[in-house]
Amino acid sequence: MRSALGLCVLGLLCLYSPVSGQDAVQVQPGVLIFCDDPSVEKAVHSAMHKFNEGLNSGHNLALFQILSARKSENGSDSVYSLEFTSRRSDCLAGSSKPWTDCDYLPYGRKEPISCNATVYMTETEADTREVDCMLDNLIVPEKASCLGCPEDIDENSEDLKTPISVSIAKYNSISDSTHLFSLHTVGPATRQVVAGFRFKLMFDMKKTTCAKADHKDLHDLCVHDNENLEFAYCNSTVDVAPWRLEPPQANIECDAGVMPPVEFTRRRPPGWSPLRRVEKPSTTPPPINPTAPSQHKTVKESSEEDTKTSKPTASPNFTSANLFHCPSEPWKPFNPIEPAMSAGPTKAPEVVEGLKDTDLIA
Repeated sequence: MRSALGLCVLGLLCLYSPVSGQDAVQVQPGVLIFCDDPSVEKAVHSAMHKFNEGLNSGHNLALFQILSARKSENGSDSVYSLEFTSRRSDCLAGSSKPWTDCDYLPYGRKEPISCNATVYMTETEADTREVDCMLDNLIVPEKASCLGCPEDIDENSEDLKTPISVSIAKYNSISDSTHLFSLHTVGPATRQVVAGFRFKLMFDMKKTTCAKADHKDLHDLCVHDNENLEFAYCNSTVDVAPWRLEPPQANIECDAGVMPPVEFTRRRPPGWSPLRRVEKPSTTPPPINPTAPSQHKTVKESSEEDTKTSKPTASPNFTSANLFHCPSEPWKPFNPIEPAMSAGPTKAPEVVEGLKDTDLIA
């Protein structure tokens, strides 16, 4: 009986041995590597290029910082698992200009965009298999087309020329200001197919040097009055049906001051409209505030008791992040532009009712 039991146990051990051997050859997880390693930078550059290829509107992204990198082996390939951040660049989506030749967009979102990627690399090539970036804190999914739904308009679209021109002309005709206003900043804009095209947009304007008493409409000589700052912002709905040979109808709601912060604040495309001249952001450094406290702190002298007994120095907090040079240094400095504030209170313009949604019902 005992011999039979021993043979059964021996047989089970023989069956178990091959299974244990198979478990021992499983692929090990990736190991942390330096964020500033040239191979990691090459992998991140490949991931950025791959993500920008999939964009069809807005702006391309540019690398900001590499947060962590892991490396594992898969046959002859090295697999890099990457976490990094990016920012919107001043290069438009679809542009042939590489993102490495672009600068960060100085307005709009200030927080960096989180990204992660999986890149397979050989000695000569980098193949990005997967890359995701959290645009507006959400991964943008593929959406089916929606007939009749509002769709975002690219900031370079010629379709924005007429709605903005009509909206500003209406504001200048109904406002109590003694001077004409012209475009300063463009916000989000959409287009919807109704009984024609319905444009919804947000923008703000700046007072020009052209007085209404001397100028009926805006022209190239109407430049912004930077000495007497005055702003107004509007939400506008413009209905356009050119095939009916009817003028566009604008319904605007305006208030004094600059446009409230929005995620996709955009400068107007230069060249397509006589509404205002292109103004480059000032490169003059901000003035130094003499009343601000100095960054240098005065070190207090130690008392006699303190000199007798020296306190132990705290050991530096070495973590896996700083041991691997993570996060990396920013690819470029980010210098956001703050919106200019109005110099003083201005009277809110009257809102005149225009075309309503029910007017478009046949």
